[in-house]
Amino acid sequence: MNDRAHCLCGTGQAYALCCQPYHLNSKQPLTAELLMRARFTAYALQNEAYLLQTWAIIKRPTRIDFSKEHAKWTALTLVKIKKGGAKDSKGVVEFKAYYLQEGEEYVMHEISRFKKSTGGWLYLEGVVKSVVKVGQSTNQGKNAPCECGSGKKYKRCCGK
Repeated sequence: MNDRAHCLCGTGQAYALCCQPYHLNSKQPLTAELLMRARFTAYALQNEAYLLQTWAIIKRPTRIDFSKEHAKWTALTLVKIKKGGAKDSKGVVEFKAYYLQEGEEYVMHEISRFKKSTGGWLYLEGVVKSVVKVGQSTNQGKNAPCECGSGKKYKRCCGK
C-alpha cells in the first residue's frame, strides 16, 4: 500500500500516519478500536505477522492461509464500541467490513472481543453476524435489529 494512500481502516488519514506505525511496531494501539482498525488493514494487506502478533495466545492459530483469499477488502465502518478504552482491560468492537469478490460487493458484520495485556491490546475472537451482498436485506422481520447499525429495531428505524 502506498504510504500516502488513504488507510483502509476508515479514519480518512494516510496509511503512513494511521495504521502503518502499528504494522511496523513503532507504535502500539491505545484502544481496542485502534487495534481493530489496524488489524482490518493488516488483513486487507495480508500482513500475517501483525495479525498473529496481536492475537491472544489462547486463541491464536499457528498461521493464516491467505492462498484461497480472493476478496479485495475495501472499507471498514464501526457500528458500536463497548469499553476498550485506554484504561479498560477488555472491549468489544462491532463493525462492518466491505469487500469485493467476483465483481460483487459484500459486507461482513462481526462482533470482536479484545483484551488488554501488559504488552497492549490483543484480539481474542470474533463472531460473524452476517455476510451479505451490499443492498441485500438481512432483516428477519420488523422486530429484527436494523441493518443500518442504529441499534434500534427495524420497525422503529428504516422500516418506518
